[in-house]
Amino acid sequence: MPRLHALVIESATGPAEAEEDSDTTTVRTSACILNFNYVTVTPKSGDLLALSESVHCSTSEANRLFRPAFSCPIRWPGSAGCANLCSLADPEINSNKSVSQRARMLRRAGLMLLAACLWLPCLQLIYRSPIERYRIENGISPVAQELTANYLAIWSDPVRREQELAVMRKMNPEWDFMSRTFMTLALANMALRDPAFQPQALEIMDAIIADTLARERGGGHEHFLLGYGRRGGWLVDPPRSIFIDGEITMMLCTRRWLEEHEDYRIDTARRVRIMLRQMNSSPVLCGESYPNECWLFCNSVALASIRMADVLDDTDNSEFIRRWVATARLELMDHQTGLLISAFSVTGDPAPAAPVPEGSSIWMATHMLELVDADFAKDQYQRARKELGRTLLGFGFAREWPKGLEQRPDIDSGPIIPVLGASASSSGLALLAAATFDDRDYFTSLMTSLEFMGFPVEQDGKLHYRASNQVGDSVLLYALTEGPLWDQIQSRSDP
Repeated sequence: MPRLHALVIESATGPAEAEEDSDTTTVRTSACILNFNYVTVTPKSGDLLALSESVHCSTSEANRLFRPAFSCPIRWPGSAGCANLCSLADPEINSNKSVSQRARMLRRAGLMLLAACLWLPCLQLIYRSPIERYRIENGISPVAQELTANYLAIWSDPVRREQELAVMRKMNPEWDFMSRTFMTLALANMALRDPAFQPQALEIMDAIIADTLARERGGGHEHFLLGYGRRGGWLVDPPRSIFIDGEITMMLCTRRWLEEHEDYRIDTARRVRIMLRQMNSSPVLCGESYPNECWLFCNSVALASIRMADVLDDTDNSEFIRRWVATARLELMDHQTGLLISAFSVTGDPAPAAPVPEGSSIWMATHMLELVDADFAKDQYQRARKELGRTLLGFGFAREWPKGLEQRPDIDSGPIIPVLGASASSSGLALLAAATFDDRDYFTSLMTSLEFMGFPVEQDGKLHYRASNQVGDSVLLYALTEGPLWDQIQSRSDP
C-alpha cells in the first residue's frame, strides 16, 4: 500500500484525523471521509469538492479542508466529476512504480509485435490453394465450374437475368456490357477445353449476343455508355463508340470461332469497317470511346477483334495493326515507366480523365495485344508487373497507378487502399494478365488475396464472391479459363 507523504490537513473546526489499516489510508474530517487507497470520497453532508492546486471544501465552516503534498483530481462515487485516480505515494516509490509499469507495457508490446511477426506470414497459408484448383492445363478447374454454374443459372432464367442486369445497369451500364464480353470469352474457352460443354455454351452465348444487339438497336450506341457519352461533342463523324463496336465484334467473333453463324459474319464485317474508318480518322489510329476520349482498354479490344476477324474471314489488316503498334510506341507511351497511357484525345494528347498508365486499362491491354503483337504485349506486361504488381506476406495485389503518378480515384479505379495504393479493379484484371503470361506465382498470390478478402460463398455447387459483382466474377471466370481461344487464333494468324 502506498504511504502518505507530507500530508497536511487543516480545518476551521479542528485538525483532521488520519488513520491507516492494512487496506486503506483514511482521512476523517467533520465534512467528509477520504479513502486514499482507491481514492474514493464519501461526503457526509453532500458538499462538493472543487479541484485546484489544493482541494478545498465549499462549506462556509471550513475554508481549507486539506492540502496534500501532491495535488490531484479525485473521483466522486456516483457523480459525473473527475474520473482520474489519485496517487499520494512517496515520490520515489511512485517514480519506481511508473518505471516498472512502463517496462511491463514495453514487454507486452514487444511480445505482441513478435507474435504478429510470426503469425502474419502464416496467415496466407490459410487462404492459399494450389493453382490447379483455379487453372488446369486440360479441362475446367473446380472453381471455374462453380462460377459457371452461377452464371448459367442467371442466363437460363429470363426473369432472374433481367433482375441481375437491371442492378448492374443502375450501378454502371459499362459493367453490364463488359460482363457480357468476358462471359462470352469464358464460355468459348470452356467449350474448347471440354467439347461436351459446347452446345450449352453456344446456347448461352447466343442469348447474351441477342440481348446485347437488341438493347443496342433500342438505345443506340450510347445505351451502354455513362451519361456524358450522350451529351454530344464527338469529333469523328458519324459518332460511334469504339468501346461498343469493339466488344460486340469480339463477342461475335468468339461465338463464330466455335461454330459459324451467317448473321454474325455479316455484322462482324460491317463493324470492322466502321472501326477501321474511325481509327484511321485519328492521327494516333485510335477511335473514340467517349467524346474526344480514346481509351487504351477499348482500342486494344478493337485491335484484337480485327485480328480475330482477319483469321475468320481471310482478310488482312496486318499493315494497319503494325502501324498502330509503331504509333503507340511513339505517341502513347509514358516516358517515366514505358507503359501505354490510359486515355488520350483524338489527336493523341493525354486526356484529363486518365493521362497516365492505369492498372484498370494496362492489364487488359496486355492480354488483348498478345493477339496483335506478342513481343510488345509481353514487354508491357513485364513493365506493368514492375510498376503495379505487388506481393505482401504472400498476398498479391495491384496498384492502379505507378508511384509518383497517382491520380484521384474514379469509377474505373474503384476505392484505393491507402498506403498500399491497391485497387480492386486493377487487381482483378491483373489476374487475367498473369494467366495470359503464365505468371503462376503472382496469379496464386492474387487468388490468395481474393479468397481472404472476396468473401466467397459456395451453395448448391455455385460460387460467387460477396465483395465482387457480375463483371468482377466474369473477369475472374475468364482468367481461370483463358488460354485455348488465344492459342488457336495465334496458331492460325500470320507471324
